[in-house]
Amino acid sequence: MSNKISKTDTQLAATGRPKRRPAHTVSYPPERASTILFPTYEDFTSGDRPLLYGRFGTTTHRAFEQSIAALEEATYVHLAPSGLAAITLTIIALSAPGSHVLVTDNAYDPVRGFCDRLLNQLGIDTEYYNPRTGKNIEQLIRPETTVILAESPGSLTFEVQDIPAIAKVAAQKSVPLLVDNTWAASYFFKPLTAGAAISILSATKYIAGHADCLLGTIATNDASLSVKIGRTLRQIGSNVSSDDVFLAHRGLRTLAARLPVHERHGLALAKWLSERPEIATVLHPALTSHPDNALWKRDFTGASGLFGFILKPCDEQQVAAFCNSMTYFGMGYSWGGFESLLIPTPPQKYRSTVPWTHNGTLMRVHAGLEDVGDLVNDLDLAFAAFNAAKDTKG
Repeated sequence: MSNKISKTDTQLAATGRPKRRPAHTVSYPPERASTILFPTYEDFTSGDRPLLYGRFGTTTHRAFEQSIAALEEATYVHLAPSGLAAITLTIIALSAPGSHVLVTDNAYDPVRGFCDRLLNQLGIDTEYYNPRTGKNIEQLIRPETTVILAESPGSLTFEVQDIPAIAKVAAQKSVPLLVDNTWAASYFFKPLTAGAAISILSATKYIAGHADCLLGTIATNDASLSVKIGRTLRQIGSNVSSDDVFLAHRGLRTLAARLPVHERHGLALAKWLSERPEIATVLHPALTSHPDNALWKRDFTGASGLFGFILKPCDEQQVAAFCNSMTYFGMGYSWGGFESLLIPTPPQKYRSTVPWTHNGTLMRVHAGLEDVGDLVNDLDLAFAAFNAAKDTKG
C-alpha cells in the first residue's frame, strides 16, 4: 500500500509541518525576523540558502507555502500582504508600458481601481470583458495582451466563468490566465488543473477562516512566471508578517471541516430566501435557477457560503430597517470567516462592459458557522422590520 499523501483533506492536515526528532511542536511557530544569521562564511555565501533575510520569509512562511502548494497542486507559491496585493503585484510582474490586460467585468472592485488608476498611469491598457464570454475571449486578445484575469464566481454578482475554455485559448495565445479563486478556496475548484497559469487566493478569507489576518497567495506551475512574480515581490519590498502566516496556516488545517458547513448553511439560506415574496432573485451558483448552474456543476465539487439576493424595488428606509434588525448577521467587508455577514452592495458602480440593470438592491450574504435555524430566524425578523418600515411609510 502506498503511503503517498493524495487526498486534499489529508494534505491540509499533514503538509508544512515540522519533522524534527525526537520531540517537536505540531506546527511551526511564528518565526519573526529581520536578520538571519549564518554560522560560517560558506553558509553565508552559498547560492542555495533556504533563508536569507526576514523580508523574504522565515521557516513559518516556507511551511505555509508548502501547504498551499499541496492544496493548489502547484510547484511554486508566493505570498503577498493581501488578496488584492496578490492580484495587483502579479499583473505588474507580467506587464510593461504598452501592455494590454483583460479583466473580467465582475472583478473584485478594488482591482478595478488599481487598473483604472495605477495601471493607466503606468501606460498599461485595461479592457473589461463579459464574464460569460468563454472561448470567445479569443476575439479580445491582442498581440500586446499580457494577462487575462478571471474571477469565478464573481464575489458580488456570482457569474461563473468557463475557466477551461478561457484557459485553452489563453494557452494557445501564450497569455497567462490568472484566476481569483477565493470563492472556492481551491478546495471546491482548482484552477491550475483546469488549465489556468496562475491561481490566486485571498487567504484572508476561507484559508485563515477567522477574520483576524490579511494575506494573499499566488500559485503556479510555470517556472518563468514564478521568477517574474518573485522578483517583483522582492523589488517592490512586499513582505508578509509571520504572525499572519501562522494564523492562516492554522486556519488552513480546518478548511476541510469548515467549508462543508458554510456550503450547507449557504444553500439552506439561499433556498429559504428563494421563497420570500420580498426577493426578486437569489444569486447562488448551486441553485438550478442560476443561469450558470450547469457550468458550476461541471467544474466545481461544492459551494462556499457566499451568495447574493436582489430585493424587489424598495426604499432605503426599508433596507436600513432590515440591516438594523439583524442579530447574528454582521455588517462589514470581507467574508470567509466563521461569522455570518450581510451587506447591501451597489454593483452598478463597478460594471462597464455588462451594465447592471436590476432595479432592486443587491444584498451579499456570507453564511457562517452559527446554527442555521438561528440564521433563518434572524432573517425572518429582519424581513418583518423591512415590511413594517414599508407599512409605516405607506
